[in-house]
Amino acid sequence: MKITDTFDVDCEVDAVWALFEDLPELAQCLPGAELTEHHDDGRCAGQVEAKLGPITATFDGEATVVSDTATRTGTVSGKGVDRRGGSRAQLTVAYKLLEIEGGTRVTVDADVVLSGAAAQFGRIGLLKEMTGKIIGEFVQCVEAKLSAPTPEAAAEVHAGDVKGISLLLSSMVAPLVRLFNRVFRRN
Repeated sequence: MKITDTFDVDCEVDAVWALFEDLPELAQCLPGAELTEHHDDGRCAGQVEAKLGPITATFDGEATVVSDTATRTGTVSGKGVDRRGGSRAQLTVAYKLLEIEGGTRVTVDADVVLSGAAAQFGRIGLLKEMTGKIIGEFVQCVEAKLSAPTPEAAAEVHAGDVKGISLLLSSMVAPLVRLFNRVFRRN
């Protein structure tokens, strides 16, 4: 599944880029993620907990991050396995930071491949809804880290959890809201 998103961060591009280069700190802004190993060459290992409707999958995996400071771009390639449920995930993400008036625009292009039980519950609508909530939580965390008064205070900022049941309910309600909006806009 392809996911493309763009979001703005209310901080200067150099500060946002510095945070993107600090993988242990940045990982704290990804809901459900825990970095367990980080190497200077961009390789890392960790866990990502994903709540897809009625199931929760904890993917143990590894990723490689390659970044280019001159263009403020990077790629993340990773894979993981949920040993309990047998699901597998592969992820490729390309990101770019651009300076805009009043902050930074971040563009993300991701390709996510799920197999196993996660793929059965990971409908496109649900995954897009989950992605939107994760990105919203990520942006709030990044802005909070960058506006913290001290490095110690920034280190205490972590992303919250994206709740599976609320996500399931919102993914079921969202199409109804869109339908009502279309119907009432026509009238």
